[in-house]
Amino acid sequence: MKHVGKQSIIFENKIYIVATSSIVGNKEGDGPISKYFDVILKDMSLGENSWEKAESKLVEESFKLAIKKAGMKNEDIDYVIAGDLLNQSIGTTYGVKSLGRPFLGVYGACSTFGESLSLGSIILDGGGGENILVGASSHFCTAERQFRTPLELGNQRPLTASWTVTGDGSAVISSNNKYENKGLPKIKKITTGKIVDMGINDPNNMGAAMAPAAADTILTHFSDFELNVNYYDLVITGDLGHVGRQLTNNILLENGLDISDIYTDCGIEIFDKKTQDTHCGGSGCACSAVTFTGMIYKKMCKGEILKVLFIPTGALLSSTSIQQGQSIPSIAHAVAIEM
Repeated sequence: MKHVGKQSIIFENKIYIVATSSIVGNKEGDGPISKYFDVILKDMSLGENSWEKAESKLVEESFKLAIKKAGMKNEDIDYVIAGDLLNQSIGTTYGVKSLGRPFLGVYGACSTFGESLSLGSIILDGGGGENILVGASSHFCTAERQFRTPLELGNQRPLTASWTVTGDGSAVISSNNKYENKGLPKIKKITTGKIVDMGINDPNNMGAAMAPAAADTILTHFSDFELNVNYYDLVITGDLGHVGRQLTNNILLENGLDISDIYTDCGIEIFDKKTQDTHCGGSGCACSAVTFTGMIYKKMCKGEILKVLFIPTGALLSSTSIQQGQSIPSIAHAVAIEM
């Protein structure tokens, strides 16, 4: 019985996170966790003639780096599971095609990395493969003109707005027991989120839109597994930023769960609010992806953190839905990782 409670799974087999890669832009490289990233770009265009092509190249380079760090070749990868924010996930599609591996494209907005980790783990636990490459990307310049306004307009951003992270975070996960004594983090359990929509329709305040979904998934996870409030060393959401993190914490407290001492958000960690003018914090698929594959993974491998509940969050809007005045449905997927 792997299915637990309302919407969770505990894995029978050990799912090892063998290696990760994190490539980010120069703004992220100026932030407080820059020392954890593998590559910091100097050229946001990566030598391409469009921002979309730049994101695809970013994806390709990150995938190749993750495979190399895992000591594998392309043919060792059974599946690639990844996605991004662009229409039809073209950033990932063009980035992954050179690998020549079976590909499952996923879309969970900024929760995509959590969705990729979850689906990859389910496949591995079920015996459908041995090594899976997962990832998620975003690019400030591609996301801004698709979801908000062209950069050339120079629009003023409200204080509730977040800054889309430029980067790609990738990871190779495996069920091969040869990694048993390597001291690697393992994916132990997941809680798949459900859509929560509280009627927020401001694309410049996505932290408020996503906070109820994050709180719902966290509460469900602790309930499904009957966990003590002190079970995890770190609980970290994906890209709620300062506003969304506070709202999430308030909802949790109202429901009797106080994790405020161990709870933070990737969007808060990746930028310095005072010096980098990012307002509410970081956002985008890459926000949680590079924060995990960079800072969190490396801290776990060093034994600085032993148990992490990682909850990438996503605002499931589109430019069309916003123009039609629809609200912003949101989701959050929890992945429990332990040493």
